[in-house]
Order: sequence, then structure tokens, then C-alpha cells
Amino acid sequence: MIARPSVFAALLSALMVASVPLAAQTETATEAAIVLPAISVAAAQTILLSDRVIASGLVTAVEEVQVQPLLSGQAIEELLADIGDSVSAGQVLARLSGSTLELQRSEVLASRAATAAAIAQAEASLIEAGASAQEARRVADRNDTLREQGTISRAAADQADAAAEASAARVRVAEQGVASARAQLDLVDAQLASLDLQIARTEVKSPVAGIVTARNAMLGAIASGGGQAMFTLIRDGALELRAEIAEEDLLRIATGQNVSMTTVGAATAVTGQVRLVAPSIDLGTRLGEARISIDDPSQVRTGMFLTAEILVSQSDVLAVPVTAIGSGPQGPIVMRVVDGLVEQIDVQTGVRDGGMIGILSGLAPGDLIVTKAAAFVRAGDRVNPIVTDTNSANED
Repeated sequence: MIARPSVFAALLSALMVASVPLAAQTETATEAAIVLPAISVAAAQTILLSDRVIASGLVTAVEEVQVQPLLSGQAIEELLADIGDSVSAGQVLARLSGSTLELQRSEVLASRAATAAAIAQAEASLIEAGASAQEARRVADRNDTLREQGTISRAAADQADAAAEASAARVRVAEQGVASARAQLDLVDAQLASLDLQIARTEVKSPVAGIVTARNAMLGAIASGGGQAMFTLIRDGALELRAEIAEEDLLRIATGQNVSMTTVGAATAVTGQVRLVAPSIDLGTRLGEARISIDDPSQVRTGMFLTAEILVSQSDVLAVPVTAIGSGPQGPIVMRVVDGLVEQIDVQTGVRDGGMIGILSGLAPGDLIVTKAAAFVRAGDRVNPIVTDTNSANED
């Protein structure tokens, strides 16, 4: 009976001692159960961002040249160029029949020979009339002297003067005959030059260097300057993209800006520059137009559809991933993490380039930003920030 209380006391003491480490173990387990959520964050950093305008359109010729015959009414005898041929300035593309013109030229040459003979005859007559006039004048002068001396009568002297005047008149007539014959020769020469020009125009030549894109001429057809063009050329083979530009982007486009263009299935991009910007927009579509020259026309064909990225500007700016931008009552926001504590920051955004967007105000370089604004975090939350690389976002 005396030993029982001591047994109970020992048991009670053992239970009390055992209860202390059990409470400590429970508190440790509770603290271990509180684990902060891991949230991906990225550091705001200054990188090179490009401001681009996206546009699209069709490839066309910078200048299209219509080749028409300069001579009408002659049959097409020969065609010397076809679609796809590269031609030089002055190259003969087709020949027209010139047989009728050659016959006319032969007739004019014969007429010219006759006119030249008439000129020679008129000049001989002029020489003869001039000699006769000089002789008649000498006789008249001599008779005037003799009349003054009283050797001959006044009537004889007057007769000699009349003969001299008549000879002088014949000289003037002969001079007019020579002038008329020479004028006739000039007329014949003009006719001959006209025929030579028409014969030369039987060769239809390319006015510029370029590539033939259409040929409507057919052998045996009668050439006409007022009908459909015989050939269509792309001058110098130069092509351009006529890109449609959204109204809000039109004022940002300027001549000389670099452009990268792509087409469906192309392995490499086509490069070029803005050649001109249309001064107005289409009232129906509300779109403007920019004409973009293509550096290597061999990479494209007329009528192809291209998508263009026009480089407006490039600059080093503070940037964060696009996914980090959320929307708040005052506009764009980001969730910044400072010492594991999340806070909401109002920001002003700028240029977007790929997966990155510029920050004009609200952040400083090195600030840790939650990379996904839609993540389940709120201002005041404590998180375990996991820093990720923003370069991959920019490459996207």
C-alpha cells in the first residue's frame, strides 16, 4: 500500500516529461507546413527594342513600260523577244514588213536624181545668162562713151542699154530657176528622210532595259500604234511591294526605313527600303499605302503577297516581358516583388518588340517583376521569387 503512490507519481511524472517533446514536435511540424509559393519573376533591364510597323501587300513593278509600234499599217514579220526575256535599251523586239517602203524609197531616189540634174542644168543656164549679161553691160558702157564723143547716135546707145537690162533680167530668172530646183531637192531629201525614218521604225525596239512580262504581238498581224501594246516590260526589272498601312501607323512611316518581308513558304526574308509614302489614305478602307523597293527582285515575282515589317526606330529602353503587364484602374500595372513581398505598381508602357515591352515610367533597372500578371498573387502576398531569364521572351 505504501508503494502505490510512488508508482502513480512516477507514472505521472513520466507522462509529463513525455508530453513536452510531443508539443515541441507538433509546433515544428506546423512551421514546416507553412511553405511560401514559388513565383517566377524577372528583372527589369535595359535592352535594345525595335519599333516596327506590320503591313502587307502585293508585289508590282516599280515602272511598267508599254511598247507600241511607231509605224502603223505594216504586217509583223518577225518576233525576237518573248515573256521572261531580259532586254537592253534599243534591242529589237520585233520587225515589221518594209517592202512597200523600200519601193517608195527607190522612187524618191530616182526623183532626187532627176532634181539634181535639173539643178545642174539651171546652174549652167545661170552661168550662161551671167556671161551674156556681163558682155551686154560692157557693150552698153562702151556705147555710152562713144555717144558722149559723138561717134554713135543716141538711139544706138539706148539700144545697147536695153540689151544689157534684158540680159540682167535673164540672169535673175536663171537664179530663180536654180533656187526652185534646189528647193525641190530639199523636198525630195525630206521625203527620203521620212521614208528612212519609217523604214527604221519597222524595227520595234525596247525604249528601256527590262524584263518582258507580256507579249501580245502575233506574226502576220497588222501593227497599230493605237491598239494593245505589243510588249510590256518591267523597267530595269525593278519590283516593289505596295503595302497597305493602317491609318494610325501611316505618319510613322518615312522614306528610307529598312524593311524585312516574308512570303508563305520562303526560307529567307526579302529585304528592302521604303521608297515613298502615299500622301493620302483610301476613304473606303481607311488604309494608306507605302511603296517598298525590293533589293533582290529575283526572290519574288509580280503578284506575290508579302508581309512586311517596317523598322521605324531602335533604342535601348527599360523593358519587361509582355506577360508581366496587367490592367489596373489607372491603366497598365505590374506586380513587383521586394524582399518576398508582392506590391502593385502602375507603369507607363512603350514600344513592344516580340515578347518584351518597354517601360517608360514606374520601374527601375533590376526591379523583380512577376512574369505572369495573371498569376495568383495579390499585393501584400509573400512569395518565394524564382528569377527567370528574359532573353528567351525577347527572342519569342
